[in-house]
Amino acid sequence: MPLTLAEIEELRAIKASHEASAVKPPARSVPERTAVTAERRKHDLPEGYNPAVKEVERYLRKWDSLDGYVEQEEALSLLFRSHPDFKENVSMPVVLVKCSTLNDFYSTRIYRIHDVAGKIVSIPDFDVRLDSGDPTLVKEIAEVNGRVNYSFATKYCSHHRPLKYPIFDRYVGDVLKTLKKRRPVDFSCFKTSDLRDYPKFRAWIDCFRRVYGLTSYSYKEIDRYLWQLGKDYFNPYN
Repeated sequence: MPLTLAEIEELRAIKASHEASAVKPPARSVPERTAVTAERRKHDLPEGYNPAVKEVERYLRKWDSLDGYVEQEEALSLLFRSHPDFKENVSMPVVLVKCSTLNDFYSTRIYRIHDVAGKIVSIPDFDVRLDSGDPTLVKEIAEVNGRVNYSFATKYCSHHRPLKYPIFDRYVGDVLKTLKKRRPVDFSCFKTSDLRDYPKFRAWIDCFRRVYGLTSYSYKEIDRYLWQLGKDYFNPYN
């Protein structure tokens, strides 16, 4: 039996009364961690921080205690420089093993690593140029199929000749850019784009060592220092 008009109006009144008396949930406030996250995004070196011998030594000691990294570097050293069957870069299987291992250890996310190995094998006089420390070799390795694997290329050269090729990665770049802002006169001849121009990047590292009195440290030692320093202060996940 259908409701009468009076009954419908009575139900509407009851519903309205319940809605008016119901306790509304409080508006959601912005979580406190939002402010913390925003603050963490202001990545920078500590105020007044200056690279120095004691800092390099501190980070080199820290490197020796990093879980997995020391063994990883020893494995790469064996593969790239010690094992007689893997020193040269003329055989596709040999170069493919080195490229694949480096890509995996450093998580460089190169999905067509076979093409990268093929590019290396195709470069004339590769090992002669590597031995001489030719900085232009980095660009030739890096450019494959429209992609520029710059950091990977610096690592590939460095693991063959660590005394001649410093490694570039994002953390190293972040530290160098920050120090340039703090000492613009000392680094006036460099600009941000030079970080990805390998001959200029290597010159920047050499300048960095001179400015801070760190010329007694090798490229490999400076790399370990800068990488850890950058990871401490510019890691987006910190």
